Amino acid sequence: MNPLNTVAFYTLGCKLNFSETSTIARNFVDNNFKKVSFNEAADVYVINTCSVTENADNKFKSVVKRANKINPNAFIIAIGCYAQLKPNELASILGVNLVLGANEKFNILNYLDKLSTDDSPQVYSCNINDVDNYISSYSVSDRTRAFLKVQDGCDYKCTYCTIPLARGISRSDDINSIINNAEQISRTGIKEIVLTGVNIGDYGKGEFGNKKHESTFLDLIESLDKTSSIERIRISSIEPNLLKNEIISFVSKSNLFVPHFHIPLQSGSNEILKLMKRRYLRDLYEDRVKFIRNLMPDACIGVDVIVGFPGETEEYFMDTFDFLNSLDISYLHVFSYSERDNTLASELSQRVPNSIRSKRSKILRSLSLKKRRIFYESQLGKCKKVLFESENRKGYIHGFTDNYVKIRAPWDPELVNTIHQVELDSIDQEGFVRAKLKMFELA
Repeated sequence: MNPLNTVAFYTLGCKLNFSETSTIARNFVDNNFKKVSFNEAADVYVINTCSVTENADNKFKSVVKRANKINPNAFIIAIGCYAQLKPNELASILGVNLVLGANEKFNILNYLDKLSTDDSPQVYSCNINDVDNYISSYSVSDRTRAFLKVQDGCDYKCTYCTIPLARGISRSDDINSIINNAEQISRTGIKEIVLTGVNIGDYGKGEFGNKKHESTFLDLIESLDKTSSIERIRISSIEPNLLKNEIISFVSKSNLFVPHFHIPLQSGSNEILKLMKRRYLRDLYEDRVKFIRNLMPDACIGVDVIVGFPGETEEYFMDTFDFLNSLDISYLHVFSYSERDNTLASELSQRVPNSIRSKRSKILRSLSLKKRRIFYESQLGKCKKVLFESENRKGYIHGFTDNYVKIRAPWDPELVNTIHQVELDSIDQEGFVRAKLKMFELA
């Protein structure tokens, strides 16, 4: 077999997947592989899969087909959540040569010698109950922000979710390792870190192999706040019951942590929340939003919500709509419920027809547009710090304020990966906020 020299990567799903793909890619480069774009011919294509929804499953098949078209003689390797949950299903897809589970994916280089186009696809996947190790990961690329993994796995038993089956028990990196990774990220010139994990509010569990919390998420962010080499840190999605008031209070006074919270709600109906086996009811969620607003009036608050969960009647859906409409939030991420094998929700009766799921999704996406517009309008006339990105999009440069307002300004390469103080001037027809160029000053 000819030596394998080039590798390309494709990542489906969440920020956590991106952090792990980047770490695996660095391992390849350290072992003398040349990393190329997924649109180029490569000897090896690695696809990091997601299995949160059926759409993610279908996307994998299209990505495999694309790789086969670019180089029919390449080896295609599947890793990630879908690979752990349904390894044999992935192996049956034409073109897939190797499928690695949750424990095996970080040792991917050890399996390359076993690849052969003459052999049937190979599967190496452990029992998820045996997954208890933790691998530090972070992403660095041409982005202006990095995803830093601090936690993996989940001990929650939400009835719609397969993630515990795909990633195992909750476990954490230790604080010193995370700080070291943050400093390494800073040395690459990246100015913003996004903390990511499966259930980051549960940070500390599993640290040093201990199921008890040696540290807490508050301990972690207090330690990171003392790291002066990073200019700003963003917290990714965090469960409302784990977003303690102490965390919110700390962020409100922090030098590094930005006023942006993404808090999964999933439903505004207490009855549906109970069917989902979520660990809170809507009153707690409302309290969290109000507490944030009291301390940080300009904070951005994003919400995850699922429509069409089994048993979601029109009345329960309207409970969700009315609740979200009443909350002082900034945007929604809307998901149509997708049946997942081996989940309790898949066994529930009173399934909602797909046509109704689609209709409800459109209604909440419209509400999201309204909420984002109101939030953006509330920021006009204010001065904010913007981190500008690297891409020239039709003559414009984009960036985000610390409180996650998306800014657009005329392209200027001098602004790339810099933080500037700007005045938010107006909202254009495409929904971006324009900044007054005369107000540009280094922050």
